[in-house]
Amino acid sequence: MSTYSRAVRRTAIALIFTIGVLAPDLQSQEAQNLSYGAPEDVGMSAAVLTGALGVYEEAIKRGELVGAVVLVARRGRIVLHEALGWRDKEQGLPMERNTLFRMASNTKPLVATGIAKLIEQSRLEYSDLVRTHIPEWDNYRAGFITVGQLLSHSSGLRISSLFLQPLAANTTLQREAARFGNVGAAVPPGETYSYNNPGYNTLAALIEIGSGQLLEDYLKDIVYRPLGMTDSYNHKAGHKLDGKLNRMGAVYYERGSNGEWEPGGTPGGPVAYPFARGSGGMISTAWDYAVFCQMFLNGGIYDGVRIIEPETVELMTSPKIEVPGGGGYGYGWTITDGTYGHGGSDGTNAWLDPEREIIGLVFTQTPRGRVSLDRFRQLVNLSLEER
Repeated sequence: MSTYSRAVRRTAIALIFTIGVLAPDLQSQEAQNLSYGAPEDVGMSAAVLTGALGVYEEAIKRGELVGAVVLVARRGRIVLHEALGWRDKEQGLPMERNTLFRMASNTKPLVATGIAKLIEQSRLEYSDLVRTHIPEWDNYRAGFITVGQLLSHSSGLRISSLFLQPLAANTTLQREAARFGNVGAAVPPGETYSYNNPGYNTLAALIEIGSGQLLEDYLKDIVYRPLGMTDSYNHKAGHKLDGKLNRMGAVYYERGSNGEWEPGGTPGGPVAYPFARGSGGMISTAWDYAVFCQMFLNGGIYDGVRIIEPETVELMTSPKIEVPGGGGYGYGWTITDGTYGHGGSDGTNAWLDPEREIIGLVFTQTPRGRVSLDRFRQLVNLSLEER
């Protein structure tokens, strides 16, 4: 076991003994509901936030991005929420604040929340061996991988594709996750971090097994509907998004011979998988995802509805494994210097800063656009006039 792993284990043990102290603190915090307000109302400079927004305005003018939706909230007040550029440039459709985005790996915190809810209901445990729920994992390759290790990307899995190819005929999420068991871990579980999409697709299958529902129905019941996230879905082939396809932005992956971005993923275009998955596939808006993030900053509650317990929030947002290059990974969140968040490969990013009480979202669909998210975050932090 590595030094960091031993330290993480000691931290986890300490957390168990101190949870009685931590939980009242989280519960005593004022639970904020999102509303629009002026930056000055929450101790922020409007001028500096305008400068932060300029990072993306200028990037779009330079052709580094096609479009973006930017949202910043502090203490429950949305102080910046702007749509820039285009959601579909070829059709002349401007980006709008309610544009629907392909969230890609920003799906993972939702899946981790779904697992956490099952654990609170005693249907799963973080220490459960996956093989106890998926018999195909009961072998020397996969038999010692736990649910917690899948959540923290420390399972030892090194499968590079989302699913093993080709998919089985007339397949399901659970059948495809079962196939990972024969491949198993390439390195000892629990010792090293390696970002792994099949691990989260297995967690999604565990949600279906533990809840008795399809992933998309379960997340709708325990997160989307209670939080009023009416524009959030877990996409699969043939999904019509309740008639909202016209609000989706095109995804621009590559530049053409003339240097212009060309759409590689269009609304209603083909979807590779016939089932909702856990590694990605969420569709959402900046507003909906901000509500989900605010629920976490509130300690698991929003608008009087408790989704998960305060100690669960504390556990999920505490590092479990060291990430090469700095920081750590918890259960569904990357964690760096007291902030936690996640990004998606189609160009979405979210961060939560409990100390500064800030949520920041930058949603684009130009995943290879060269814009500094770090610079934007620095300017948002510089806008604070009142701690």
